[in-house]
Order: sequence, then structure tokens, then C-alpha cells
Amino acid sequence: MLNSNSSSFSYFILGAYMEVGRLKYLYFVIICLSYVAVIIANTSIITVICFTRSLYEPMFLFLLSLFVNELYGSTGLFPVLLLQVLSDVHTVPAPLCYLQIFCLFSYVHIEFCNLAVMSYDRYVAICHPLEYNTRMSATTVMVLIAVVWFYSFVKFFITLCLNLRLTLCGNVINGLYCHNYLVVKLACSDVTVNNIYGLFGAALTVLVPLLPILYSYMKILRVCSAASTQTRRKAVSTCTPQLTSLLNFSFGCLFEILQSRLDRTGPPSVLQLIMSLYFPMLQPLLNPLMFGLQLSKIRNACKARLWAKKRPKKW
Repeated sequence: MLNSNSSSFSYFILGAYMEVGRLKYLYFVIICLSYVAVIIANTSIITVICFTRSLYEPMFLFLLSLFVNELYGSTGLFPVLLLQVLSDVHTVPAPLCYLQIFCLFSYVHIEFCNLAVMSYDRYVAICHPLEYNTRMSATTVMVLIAVVWFYSFVKFFITLCLNLRLTLCGNVINGLYCHNYLVVKLACSDVTVNNIYGLFGAALTVLVPLLPILYSYMKILRVCSAASTQTRRKAVSTCTPQLTSLLNFSFGCLFEILQSRLDRTGPPSVLQLIMSLYFPMLQPLLNPLMFGLQLSKIRNACKARLWAKKRPKKW
């Protein structure tokens, strides 16, 4: 169905869903439990950081931004996914589809940029400990977090505006959720500007965060190689979750980029469907577990709050 200006469709059809009969209720339960787990895990650590004064440090404020982003990205994916699993007609209104594209792609960029500023924070803490309080002041931290979110939103708002001007010749997206590249492939108008900006934007999404990450960890490795065993252990304990998160997220995004650009005549395989959900589903579940278990201050703060709740009140 075309809208009033006959330039685009009023809804999209998600063509990756297959008839699964009663299994759709099993999938619904699995996805629903995953979403509940994401909300509980991320909200719990956000609450602990907000209400524990000893965690008012740059590293934990960057973590706070990271966990808020996990909730933001999950909310852009899970509700629509849950509705589609139960639905017999897999249509998504065009405005909701474009909104999902904006949420998921800005989530990806915010994730990479968050990990970049976290690596810079560890670089200053390990390589320039005496200057740490000066370089990573409260104002600097707030500015960095604001820049990460504002830059990501502006970047993908431009992408969204470029998509909205396209004339589409179809409305079937061969995926589980709305995807920017798959929408552009449906266009029968000139997409040169979209492709150029898409390549430029992809380069910015990768290179802008990657350069400070590589620089920071190269400097950290150099300092640690000449440091004491205790210093190396401390550096490893704080950097390992960040590197694990970065590698996991990069792998998921790379696979999604590759498989979304493969020409497929039939429905995606089960493996392709699972991997297309790898980065938006696993990362929000993995990060709270990694940082919560690995960083002793967060672990101790969680224990303290749980112990305070269980402790009987004295009258």
C-alpha cells in the first residue's frame, strides 16, 4: 500500500519470518526472558552506580552511559521482535520501521564510542596516574558522554533523512528487523548519495572509535611491560572486560554487515537469523555480567546493597 505522495510504502513486510506453528510461543518465551534479563541486569548495575557514592568516578560514569545504551538498543529491538514472533502478518508501519533503524544504528555507534572513551580513561589512569584527576575531571567526563550521544544521534539522523527521500519499489525486508541497508536496496530512485554517505558513515563509525582504542591499549601494553606484577594485574582486571566487550560487539556487527549484503533468493537460514540477532541481543546481556563480575568495586557495591536489604532493622 502506498501513502498519499506515492513515493514510499506505508508499511514494510519482514520476510525473514517463517511459519513455525506452535514453536512461535517457545520463541516468544525465550525472547521475552532475554529482554527481562537485559532489563534486570542493566537496571540493577545502573541503580548501584547511581546510589553508591564511592562509584562516582569517571570509569563508572562511562559504564553508566554504556548500560543506559544497552537498555536503549534493547528497547529498539525486543518489543517489535516480540510482536512479530506472535503475529501471523509480519508488517511494520513505515514510521516505526524507520524509528527502529535509527535506534539500532545509533545504538551501535554509541556502543563503539563509549568503549573508545573508556579505553582513553584507562590509558590516562595507567599511563598518567598523577594527571588523572586533572585530565578526567567531572566536567570532562560529562562533555565526553554528551559528545558520544549527540554525535551518534546527529550522524544517524542524517542517514534517516536520506532514507526518507527515497522512492521505494518494494516493501519486503529480508530480515528479522528493519535494517538501513535492506531498505536502501528497495529503492528505485538514485541512491548514490545514500551509498556515499553510508560508506563515509561506516568508516566514521569504525575509525573514529578504533583509533583512540588502538592508541590507548598500545600505550597501556607498553607501560605494563615495564611495570610491576601488581600493576599488570590491576591493568588486566580493568581492561579485560572492555576488550572482551569490544571484540564480541565487533564480531557481531561484522557478521551482520556481511550477511546483510549477501544476495539471497530464499529465506535466510537459521544460522543467519541467529547471527543477525547476535549483536543486539548478546551484548546487552554480556556487558553487565562481565563488568559486574570482573570489577571488584561494582561487585562489592552490589553485595553491600543486597546485604543491607537482608539485614534486619533495629528498633
